[in-house]
Amino acid sequence: MDHSAPVRCWRCDDAHPASLFCPRCQAIQPLPPQVDYFTVLGFPRTPVVDEAALTARYYELSRRLHPDLYQTGATEEKEASLQNTALLNRAYRTLRDLVQRGQYWLELQGEQIGRENNRVPPALAALVFEVQEKLAEARDNRTAGNSEAAGAELATLRAEVYAQFERLRTTLANNLTQWSDGNGTPALLQQLKSCLSEIAYLRTLLRDVDKESEASWNG
Repeated sequence: MDHSAPVRCWRCDDAHPASLFCPRCQAIQPLPPQVDYFTVLGFPRTPVVDEAALTARYYELSRRLHPDLYQTGATEEKEASLQNTALLNRAYRTLRDLVQRGQYWLELQGEQIGRENNRVPPALAALVFEVQEKLAEARDNRTAGNSEAAGAELATLRAEVYAQFERLRTTLANNLTQWSDGNGTPALLQQLKSCLSEIAYLRTLLRDVDKESEASWNG
């Protein structure tokens, strides 16, 4: 995928890298389908971003792209405004969230976690066993009418799972920082893939714990 291939402005015919606005005449531009989210927001193609700058840039572009500004404009402007606004929103939602940004970066490397999410990551095997065991105990307590004890146990369990989730977020942030340093090695790619797989599985565990907690407190 060539992200540097020039495109031509529909208004002035200037050739330029893909961007939301023509550098020459400032006309709003339809972006090519293969454009990446970093280009959409005008950031370097690197997985570490300044979140404050990202948010500021998003709101600036949202104002400039707003469809109301192009209601009486050319057809090209109207269509580009609608398409680019939707694309900008997707790009911002993805890049502002560390985990979504990591998943997107993995996709840009031609990889994805895919079906691996259905298997318990080896690093989490002991935790998964503990969670399943304590969930079963909580259900037994709830069935026996001791919902308060079940709720307390589940609160402790959730804190343990969430602490592991936060540790993995730190690992993910460190991994992405190393990509930014230009060290995109196969080992770093595998670490990124494993980390994201574990995070996805932990999110599933958190949902299971929250579901049982709700049942316990309501029971």
